[in-house]
Amino acid sequence: MVVILSERGNKIILLDNSQVLIANIFSVAKQEQKIDENFIRHLVLNTYRMVKTKFGDTYGDLVICDDTSNCWRKDCFEYYKANRKKNQDKSAIDWSDVFGVMNIIRNEVRETFPYKCLSVDRVEADDIIAVLSRKYHTSEKILIVSNDKDFQQLQRYNNVEQYSLMKKQFLVCDDPQRFLMEHIIKGDSSDGIPNVLSDDDTFMIDGKRQKPCSKKRVEEVIGDPYNDAWKVNFERNQTMIDMTKIPDEYESLILEEFEKDMIVNDRSKLLDYFIKNKLKNLMSSIGDF
Repeated sequence: MVVILSERGNKIILLDNSQVLIANIFSVAKQEQKIDENFIRHLVLNTYRMVKTKFGDTYGDLVICDDTSNCWRKDCFEYYKANRKKNQDKSAIDWSDVFGVMNIIRNEVRETFPYKCLSVDRVEADDIIAVLSRKYHTSEKILIVSNDKDFQQLQRYNNVEQYSLMKKQFLVCDDPQRFLMEHIIKGDSSDGIPNVLSDDDTFMIDGKRQKPCSKKRVEEVIGDPYNDAWKVNFERNQTMIDMTKIPDEYESLILEEFEKDMIVNDRSKLLDYFIKNKLKNLMSSIGDF
């Protein structure tokens, strides 16, 4: 079956697949040293099923959005997510096993399931979701399925909503522009991005801390973001966090990948896949996929 953009209707569900995979793996890894590939597969597929059945009628087709390696942001800021590797090295979890399971399931979904699966070299799922939301929000009803708070900035666009699987509720941002400014100023420690008062390598040096960024200072930066005292760091964080700053070349690649006619797997493949992977608990719900 070929999915053509004009046939898709005016609705779309953009699923942050890397987060779905990681969240399900960590729900198990906290209790077990060894990653159970079969159990993770079941959890991930059941997440897809839930999203389809809960939101499909209202928001349309499911689009799986994936990360790729060597993100373009690392060219702009060498420490982008570098603290994650540092923390992984200290962790008891076998991260090579985690990434191996993630890649196996990604490939299986791409080869078997009747979904449009998007990945673009050097681009994150965040970029794909941001570009498609910005491009199609005037004509499409868009649901972003992700726990990531970064996407709240996209609620500046009409018809864009976000649902958190972790909180089991819609995330509503009353002032997306204010949210974005505060996020840029405060940085994002999970991605290795310090606040605008702190050095680039803050999260890379043991014992080094961010400089305090009080509510008063936040207001000062909002009022004068390009003040020489923090201009360089503000622009650093803006490039990392503001989803309108995705380079044109990657935006074009994302739109090209999304808009081209894409062969989507025939549903007849699903039964063989479910039998092969002993997904008997999902077999009765195969029509939901």
